[in-house]
Amino acid sequence: MNRAPSVFLVDDDPDLRKAMQQTLELAGFTVSPFASAAEALAKLDPGFEGVVISDIRMPGMDGLAFFRRIAALDADLPVILVTGHGDIPMAVQAIQDGVYDFIAKPFAADRLVQSARRAEEKRRLVTENRALRQAAEAASESLPLIGQTQVMERLRQTLRHIADTDVDVLVAGETGSGKEVVATLLHQWSRRRSGNFVALNCGALPETVIESELFGHEPGAFTGAVKKRIGRIEHASGGTLFLDEIEAMPPATQVKMLRVLEAREITPLGTNIVRPVDIRVVAAAKIDLGDPAERGDFREDLYYRLNVVTLSIPPLRERRDDIPLLFSHFLKRASERFGREVPEISAATRDHLMSHAWPGNVRELSHFAERVALGVEADPGKPAAPPATPNRGTLPERLERYEADILKEALTAHRGDVKETLLALGIPRKTFYDKLQRHGINRADYVGRATAGES
Repeated sequence: MNRAPSVFLVDDDPDLRKAMQQTLELAGFTVSPFASAAEALAKLDPGFEGVVISDIRMPGMDGLAFFRRIAALDADLPVILVTGHGDIPMAVQAIQDGVYDFIAKPFAADRLVQSARRAEEKRRLVTENRALRQAAEAASESLPLIGQTQVMERLRQTLRHIADTDVDVLVAGETGSGKEVVATLLHQWSRRRSGNFVALNCGALPETVIESELFGHEPGAFTGAVKKRIGRIEHASGGTLFLDEIEAMPPATQVKMLRVLEAREITPLGTNIVRPVDIRVVAAAKIDLGDPAERGDFREDLYYRLNVVTLSIPPLRERRDDIPLLFSHFLKRASERFGREVPEISAATRDHLMSHAWPGNVRELSHFAERVALGVEADPGKPAAPPATPNRGTLPERLERYEADILKEALTAHRGDVKETLLALGIPRKTFYDKLQRHGINRADYVGRATAGES
């Protein structure tokens, strides 16, 4: 259940404080009124998820000193200052110092509400980003297979339950869904973790090479075999052998692999000596090997021998609630690798995360996070920013430019949909069209604008 956005309202004028409180409460805010900055500071902490609205001229601690104390407590907490006309130069300087907005007296109720809504949206994004980073850090430390949905919880429980049983496992999942992560966890959570984890992609090797890679060979076994080679199977003895894309294994190799699974022994190329191996096999396939139509020339008996336990990894589109947590984890990891500050996750990026189909699954999401960390991925659906406007002009001119930017941002976010844009801005339809006309904004330019990367 969504809670009402919170506002700390500070003003020493009881009548004005009461009027502002009523205006904000009618707009859906939960308001905590205070007669002085000191009273508000006593109740404020870095975990506060709302915004602060304060008068500038107050006895004791004024609004500017109050803002500086808040900035020291949490630099990302939005502060809106209310000021008389004579204080405008002071307020402009305050905005340059980091104050979110200022409102000149007398002001319309709509002006106060809209400023508070924009500030609350900014604060919500900040707190959500912080929560995601903390959750991703905790997940990466305690839950390597990241996800909080029920299907991922069940998958982790199953992995822990079967890790020490030594049964062979078949992992099914789309490309990039994390099949090797599952295989690695089965190894790490088992008594075999002191042995080798050996991975081989069956689809990446030609038929002439794969048998030598798997079983090894003796000198002279074939042209070019000048020295003895230990195969992947023997190297994995005492540990875990992971065979990715096993559906691509050649039929002749499948026959030999079936023998390995049944007898736990190998015969390297070029010798008749049989060598016992102590391995656990985890095989992965991106097709349904249980379906004869998809299985093709993959041996049915090999499928049933591997299919002691089958684990299915759901694609990202079927567990969308895990996407923000995964993205936050990848973004932090990429930022650390590139030596960059972890960027904030914007509203446009968040919308893209939840609307994109992610056909490449976790791998695609990880690469997207790397681009965002490097700053080469603009916010999806957000047009390229125009060249920065010099910080010149009168206060009304600056406010006009700011209002136009807000209108364009809302239209972009909602693809020109009037109803959704009006709801987001909280203004009447006539006012909306009047502002579009005043700023020369054509709503049709934003209709149906798709987010980048959407299929």
